Amino acid sequence: MIELGRKQFLTVKREVSIGLYLGTEGVEGEAILLPKSQIIKPLKPGDSVEVFVYKDSEDRMVATMKQPKLQVGEIGMLQVADVAKIGAFLDWGLEKDLFLPFKEQLGKVKKEAWIMVGLYIDKSSRICATMKIYDLLSMNSPYNENDKVKGIVYEVKPGLGALIAVDGKYHGLVHENELYEELKIGNSIEARVVKKRADGKLDLSIRKKAYRQMDKDAKMIIDELKKKGGTLHLCDKSSPEEIESTLNMSKNAFKRAVGKLYKLRKVEIKADRIELKK
Repeated sequence: MIELGRKQFLTVKREVSIGLYLGTEGVEGEAILLPKSQIIKPLKPGDSVEVFVYKDSEDRMVATMKQPKLQVGEIGMLQVADVAKIGAFLDWGLEKDLFLPFKEQLGKVKKEAWIMVGLYIDKSSRICATMKIYDLLSMNSPYNENDKVKGIVYEVKPGLGALIAVDGKYHGLVHENELYEELKIGNSIEARVVKKRADGKLDLSIRKKAYRQMDKDAKMIIDELKKKGGTLHLCDKSSPEEIESTLNMSKNAFKRAVGKLYKLRKVEIKADRIELKK
């Protein structure tokens, strides 16, 4: 059976003036054209050849020996070649650009931007792209608690957090209370697995383990103190929102870091502020 949107080995059935007709070994009657322009090495009837099957500009199934960057069911980064009212068109390595329907977009898609998409076949039997890749990701990751992973942000949901395609294959989530820096769709991140849930999805943190993060937070506080002339109007009574807006860290992280700096005699703690030790 010839599969649309996938790489497969087909057999050369016969040669015609416009190219070669390919089919499945041992199956009669089923054949598609491999146009001359898509033949990159000599072939003859009976040869087996790996091709990708897609639809041409006239909506006919054809084969190509050129390899696309993605096939149906796969996820990856593609560049936007053009944007139109009905959707966008992506460069996936073939002469005919890949269609990304407007309804399958997340946020504003701009020409030349790189976006993460998955490939699927729509109701009209067309190969299309989608930025809504949740259902294409796997829950069977090889990662466990404290493992380091890499991924790409494919969606940001207020109230939930940033959805991450770990290795472009697996479900990951940075919860909103872990977002101490702004993440946008398309951002590459390095994270630590906080928890592997019962369903296999990964809860992630982009902050380092507490003792390492404390050093980073302490340096950030010192830098901010120097910037503000040696005084920072934050203290134990400051609200979590105040601390986060000033330092981009949680109140607990702030208290840990200040405690460390105090023990190192680098700061003085006042009733309503902290000061650099002179």
